[in-house]
Amino acid sequence: MEIDRQNPDIFLPPATDNGSIPNLKFSFGMAHNRLELGGWAREVTVRELPVAKGLAGVDMRLGAGVVREMHWHKEAEWGYVLEGRCRVTVVDHEGSVYVDDLKAGDIWLFPAGIPHSIQGLAEGCEFLLVFDDGNFSENETLLVTELMAHMPIDVIAKNFGVAAEHFAQLPPKERYIFPLPVPAPIEDVLARLPKQRPPMPFTIHGADLTPSQWNGGATTVVDVRNFPVTNMAALIIDLEPGAMREIHWHPDADEWQFYIQGEARMTVFDATSKARTFNYRAGDVGYVPKTLAHYIENIGTTPVRLPNVFNKPEFKDVALNQWLALTPPELVRDHLNLDDTAMAVLNPNKRAVVR
Repeated sequence: MEIDRQNPDIFLPPATDNGSIPNLKFSFGMAHNRLELGGWAREVTVRELPVAKGLAGVDMRLGAGVVREMHWHKEAEWGYVLEGRCRVTVVDHEGSVYVDDLKAGDIWLFPAGIPHSIQGLAEGCEFLLVFDDGNFSENETLLVTELMAHMPIDVIAKNFGVAAEHFAQLPPKERYIFPLPVPAPIEDVLARLPKQRPPMPFTIHGADLTPSQWNGGATTVVDVRNFPVTNMAALIIDLEPGAMREIHWHPDADEWQFYIQGEARMTVFDATSKARTFNYRAGDVGYVPKTLAHYIENIGTTPVRLPNVFNKPEFKDVALNQWLALTPPELVRDHLNLDDTAMAVLNPNKRAVVR
């Protein structure tokens, strides 16, 4: 069967797999797609991937000019532009407005409770959203249309100081995703706004980030140290064919993965000799609970690219190689029965990507 061919390490597990580890994979291609006029959204939450209690994700597409209506969330929203361009508009708790145009590789973070909207520019856009609660649902956001529809009309009139008849055309229900003309150039929009650029930006551009280059790929950290507004850290990984993100674990955060391109495999290790190997390809979501050891290996013939998002503000990992290299060598040798050659290659300078 085709699904077996796409998951060879699940169909025929390596001999190192053992015990019971829950499913750590779900494809957006199997998620319900909410189709709207000009766009769509599909989500992977704890309902689709039960192990993913700490983080949930959404894949959303907006056509040219199409808007994800003004709204806010009970959760923080981390966004990553996959293709095209979009405009985000945010108003913070101090009454400052922030508007920015984003392209593929750019990132945003909207804290819980901060109202915002997203609109496709001339070529439209597709983007990934990650929320810091596995129970999140994109269908349960707080929308400006529903807010207005469920307030008494006399209260709305009093709130704005305008006669009630001027609100006769309010939408009776949510708009969610709907078409509008492509917005004016950002310079024209900013020129008409009263207060611009709050002290803490809500976006960071991929072109302003410097990846760490490794033998076989690159990694880019985006966390509170270079993006102060964020409460979710991210690691963007690029792996060349045959390369591997080394064996490691994260001491304090769950990891939510989205495979943008390529083919990869990952083995995850837990206590009492549990281990399970999974295969991933473009469109798949992976998940690793905190403290569980794992690697990510490019097993295809094209590059692998994936963002990893963590439900903590600072990126932290512990590498197996670094742990062994920094431990007194006699202790390591006696634990693992390593010969001189194996001991010699242990390197305290952590190698994030290796061939």
